[in-house]
Formats: sequence, structure tokens, C-alpha cells
Amino acid sequence: MTMKPVFHRSDMIRCALCGNAPCAGACPSFDPSAILRSIWFRNEAPAAAALPDTLPCMNCEAPCESACVRAGEVPIRKLMIRLKEEVLPNNEGPIPQDEERLRCDFCGIPMENPFLLSSSVVASTYDMCARAFEAGWGGVAFKTICTFDIHEASPRFSAIRGDSGSIIGFKNIEQLSDHSVKENMEIFRKLKKNYPTKFILASIMGRNEDEWEELARLCDENGADAIELNFSCPNMEEGGLGSDIGQNEGLVERFTRAARRGTAKPILAKLTPNVAQMSPFAEAAKRGGADGIAAINTIKSITKVNPFTYVSAPAVHGKSAVGGYSGNAVKPIGLRFIAELGQNPTLKGMHISGMGGIETWKDALEYILLGSSSVQVTTAVMQYGYRIIDDLKSGLNTFLAWSGRDSVRDMIGLALDAVSSTTDVLERDTILFPKFNHDTCIGCGRCEISCADGGHQAIHLDETRRPKLDGSKCVGCHLCILVCPSRSIVPSGKRIKRPAHHKE
Repeated sequence: MTMKPVFHRSDMIRCALCGNAPCAGACPSFDPSAILRSIWFRNEAPAAAALPDTLPCMNCEAPCESACVRAGEVPIRKLMIRLKEEVLPNNEGPIPQDEERLRCDFCGIPMENPFLLSSSVVASTYDMCARAFEAGWGGVAFKTICTFDIHEASPRFSAIRGDSGSIIGFKNIEQLSDHSVKENMEIFRKLKKNYPTKFILASIMGRNEDEWEELARLCDENGADAIELNFSCPNMEEGGLGSDIGQNEGLVERFTRAARRGTAKPILAKLTPNVAQMSPFAEAAKRGGADGIAAINTIKSITKVNPFTYVSAPAVHGKSAVGGYSGNAVKPIGLRFIAELGQNPTLKGMHISGMGGIETWKDALEYILLGSSSVQVTTAVMQYGYRIIDDLKSGLNTFLAWSGRDSVRDMIGLALDAVSSTTDVLERDTILFPKFNHDTCIGCGRCEISCADGGHQAIHLDETRRPKLDGSKCVGCHLCILVCPSRSIVPSGKRIKRPAHHKE
């Protein structure tokens, strides 16, 4: 069971994913904006099942397209018809109507689903957390609480955008909660009173052992279900804070032990990816009494150096600073560290809360398959809002149902055995050739160019501008598959023995 997507974001690249979308108000039959959002978040199967049995789009003048904020630029009618005709017939069963499969636990504490807001601006006030809970998030990691004054810079964000215009990499120089400890404790009490089944993970940062202990104790007494120790913020290094701690095993163990003195509730150490290996610091946290690890926090970065002012982004009165990088671009790095933690026998039994570039249900599932028992999200929420939880839950729930899984717990760590920290273990005696679909090929020649200048000169275009493969030269690197803009090249599905003369 694959739930392989039929669409690509380029199919709806001009869709703005509006709030209170005009297309929804223009359609008398259903809400096309919700369907479009599901396509964007790789959740096509439930989207197709949500369409009316008799699709009015077939004989419709598409007022939704006229009402669009980019009138005529988003092929809404065509996309709905494709869902009906290309996706729905291949659905492998009914879409589950309950969310029992998503129920899980956080260090033994029940959660409605494994999705939390990560500690950041998206979870920094009562109203924000309440709206997230109402939307369906299972929990929140509240923005890091501290005892010192916070005065944020302006501006404090910058972004790297992909071809679709969406953010793929995000830099922040954001610091910690600017509310007092007292104000934040009032928020915890109110949240726990009004949302008793939701999970509250209190992120804290102290400057010494006494502060770590006292903050842990206060969060425990005021309704937090667990404590997350921020050893990883890249924007709080002065005086040995943030990621300075996360790069020092002694400090990780020492401050974890201090926090443990303040609470009997579960403690997670949130670790920095700005290290070669994370395991030594995770093991130090365990020695200090941690029950789990949260990873990854953002990666130290510089973005967008202005060629005229020579200042990188975000620029604050002619100055900038190294900040934290997040977004979908960092997911491969996050997955690498989660796999390292998941494969470490010393950490067996510890809760791993994974984060870093999670935007779709499939992103979340990848973290779960590599050992995460819960997942946390920030950048995608900043870009698209709390509403993404609908497709996170629906997509994961449908995948579990169609895979015959009764619980998301069944998926934790299933991919770990296939991961190696070195390429030395990989089989190198066979080749998997690419296969060309000439019906969908547009004859652009991108595969030929890339193979000639970045590969092994194994592809040429014939007189009809269709690619042909020279099997005596192809080494099966699959660069051509990656660069094809029409997605007309796929693996052949059959391996052949590598000829003796193939040398790389």
C-alpha cells in the first residue's frame, strides 16, 4: 500500500491556499479549498473520497475559478475531475471515520494523536494553544520559559523559497518567551482546566542549577504533563545558554539532573543538531534522569547576503547574526539524527520526539518509522496555519488503516534495520536502469543534458526528441529521474548484473 501521489504541487502552483477562500463561497456543492489543501499536503486519497458522489464539476462553468484571488490561474475544475477519475478508483478502501489508530502515549501519558506544536512562537499564548487544541492538535510544546528579560529583534525571520513560492528553508533569530514565569504558569493552569485531555509539554531554560530545578517544579505544579529542557536554541548562547549547553555533555547531565530534582514528571532533553554525533549528549541526558530526547532544534545558518549592503537576512539596522534554520530543507538532517538515536541501544526505551521539516503526514511517518513516538511542528504552521492538522491526521490515519495497522505505535522504528551509517554495506554488483515513458515525455532534453554533464553520457535524444538509453554506459545513478520535469522517467523495476567493464 503506497498512497502514491498522482498530483505534483506544480499542478496547482498558483493556488494561494487562502484563508476563508473565495472559491469555497462560490461553489454551491462542496468546499474546493479544503480539497486543494489536501492535494498540497499529499493527502489525495481522503480528498478524493470527500468529493460528492455526483461531481458537479463535470458540467460546471467553474465559478470557483472566477472567484479565485488569482482568477483563472488555478485549474480547480480540472483538479477535482482528476481526483474523481484518477485517484478515487484506486483508493484501497474506505477512509477511516474514527481516529483510534492515532492514539498513542508520551512517556506513558495518553495522547489523542502524535502531533504537537513545537516550542516556538506558534505555541506562545493561551489563545494560540487553545485554537490549536480546537483544531485537533494532540499537544503543544510551549515556547521556552525563562526568568530573564527577552526583547526580540525586528525583523527576525528570513526564508528560502522553492519554485512554487512556498518556504523550503526558514531562518529565525527568535529567542524565548517574553512573558513572565507567573504569566506562563497562569496559561498552563487555564489550558489544563479547559483542555484536560490535551498534552502540555513545558519547555524551560535556566542559567544555573537552581533555575532549572525551580522552573521544572513550577511547570509541574501548574499543569504541565512533561518538561522539555531547551539545550539547543542557537539564538541564546551568551553566558553559556542554549546550544552551548547541548554541545557539552557535562552541562547536559548536570542541568538534566537539576531539573529532575524539581519534578517527577517525564523530562525530555531537546538537543542541538550542531554537533557531529548526538548520542553522547543524549546518553548524558539519560544519566541525568531524562526520560526522552527531543530533536532536532534548528541548524545554525546564514541566509541571503545582500550584494549591495553586504548584510545577511534578516537585517536589523545594518547588522545580522547567525540564526536557526528550519523547514522542509532540514528534514534529511533531522531524520539522520533520529535514526542515530533510535539505533543506539543505550537509549532503548526512551521517548523520542522528532521534529525538523515536518509538513505532511508522510514527513511525520518518516520520523515515526525511524524511532519517533511523537512529532513536533513549527515552520509549516507558521506558513500554513493550525489547519494543517486535518491533513496530518487524515493522511496518517488512512495510511494506517489501509496498511492493516491498528495503531501508530506499530510503526515506530520499523525503518531502523534498513539504515546504515556507512555506504560500505550497500550491494554494488547490480544496476537498476531507468525506464522512459514516451507517452508523457515532453522532449525537453533535460535528462540528456544532466547525464552528459553530470552523469555518464548514457542518454541521447532521437529524431523525435525522445530519450534513448545506452545500456553499455548507464550506471543506474538515476540522476535523470530526479531532473525530469514531466516525471516521465522511473526505475525499470528489474536489476541486472553489472558488466565487468563498468568502472566508476
